[in-house]
Amino acid sequence: MSTQEFFEGVTTFFDLAGVAVLLGGLVLAVVVSARSVVRRDSASVTVVVFRSTFGRALLLSLEILIAADLTRTLTVDPTLENVFVLGVIVIIRSVLSISLDIEMEGVVPWRRRAVDAEERREGET
Repeated sequence: MSTQEFFEGVTTFFDLAGVAVLLGGLVLAVVVSARSVVRRDSASVTVVVFRSTFGRALLLSLEILIAADLTRTLTVDPTLENVFVLGVIVIIRSVLSISLDIEMEGVVPWRRRAVDAEERREGET
């Protein structure tokens, strides 16, 4: 097995894992939301449960697909065009990941620790 074939296999594995995580997250989000409906939670609670469950799966899936893109750089011809296209894909997926994280947590990732510390201080008083 050549190095090229090995990294193509790794890339395929990451691609399939990313899709599997996304589909599994969707199924889990539907199940958790259905349980929320059975408990007769309000519609807004059910939506929040679905969004947070599916959002976390989507974030993990994006991270795995970024790993696939990075390993793909080892398998494509190293032309400037191919590297540029892969770079743009990684940037788009990274921006999506950060945007989803902000949407779910309500704070940019690099400020989360400061916000958590501030909330702990407020809780102690």
